[in-house]
Amino acid sequence: MSSLMTHTPKGLEGVVATTSKICFIDGHNGVLAYAGIDIHELAEKSTFEETCYLLWYGKLPSEKELGSLRSQLARERKLDRGIIELLKSLPQGASPMDVLRTAVSALALYDRPAGSQGREANVREAIRLTAQVAMIVAAFDRVRKGKEVVEPDPSLSHAANFLLMLNGERPSPTAERALDIALILHADHELNASTFAARITASTLSDMHSAITSAIGTLKGPLHGGANEAVFHILEKIDSTASDPVDYVRKMLAEKKKISGFGHRVYRTEDPRAIHLRRMSEDLCRSNGQLKWFEMSRQIEQFVKSEKKLNANVDFYSASTYHVLGLDVDLFTPLFAVSRISGWTAHVIEQLDDNRLIRPRADYVGPPYPQHWVPVDRRS
Repeated sequence: MSSLMTHTPKGLEGVVATTSKICFIDGHNGVLAYAGIDIHELAEKSTFEETCYLLWYGKLPSEKELGSLRSQLARERKLDRGIIELLKSLPQGASPMDVLRTAVSALALYDRPAGSQGREANVREAIRLTAQVAMIVAAFDRVRKGKEVVEPDPSLSHAANFLLMLNGERPSPTAERALDIALILHADHELNASTFAARITASTLSDMHSAITSAIGTLKGPLHGGANEAVFHILEKIDSTASDPVDYVRKMLAEKKKISGFGHRVYRTEDPRAIHLRRMSEDLCRSNGQLKWFEMSRQIEQFVKSEKKLNANVDFYSASTYHVLGLDVDLFTPLFAVSRISGWTAHVIEQLDDNRLIRPRADYVGPPYPQHWVPVDRRS
């Protein structure tokens, strides 16, 4: 007999593990809000830098506060030479997620915080990591392709700097705004697996780098990250074989294959983030003369919704969006981390503001107590 409860939800589904002021989700009504502000308002009116401030401080910044944050991010866009050498020493064929996990862990050896600890010190660490994670992802992609690492431009936004460091040229206003919105949309999502992992690590009073390394390792798992990569592999296959998108997906369904990018563990209606990514995908694909990626995606979405009654989630249209922005497919999940570092660090800060070691119990379902030790020669 269970010692704790009669039923334990598998995967802790529906279990409330903590209180938080950071993110509100109403899955039945398709609501996502940061510190009470609806994601639609933020996507339409805000910037990633402003969203970071909102997550870390729980309020929108004044003009002076926002300017200060932008200046701090610009100052922190630097990597110790040892990190660059580490990136160059790693196998060129290494997974960018493996590289990001390793490099963030290594950052702790170079970025030891000086002076006082506490909330403000944790926010400074969050700013530094937010700047550096973007640099690591872009720098490794340059290194593995035999290109020079591109220095950031302090006059540019976080989104524009990432695209500059990745592609070696200043992005168009359309590309910059598209990425900025994508970063806002992915910045936080309550207690998803990687965020929970970060909070668990932080609750032991380990350092923030360890907490973020835990989060990255968790995001690397295909049940959490990687869905947009799978979506683009489908689009690529359709394009390379000149297949009809609907026929291709219908065949996948007949073969019981999963169509990534649809449905969600929390939302029972349309993922509110998908609305903006659909629009971004169309605008970017059209402005770059690559409308085929959006048109294929739209046909697939309409068919799956009609056939399986499933809505597209945040991953579905991010696939075509990221491709047109110039990202290789294996950078899609690292780009998620470039955004989610803001939410991860916000949760670490919140955990440490009122910390208690996270130590849940397990519902024991093994052999009934008591069992007894039996000599080896009497065991069946």
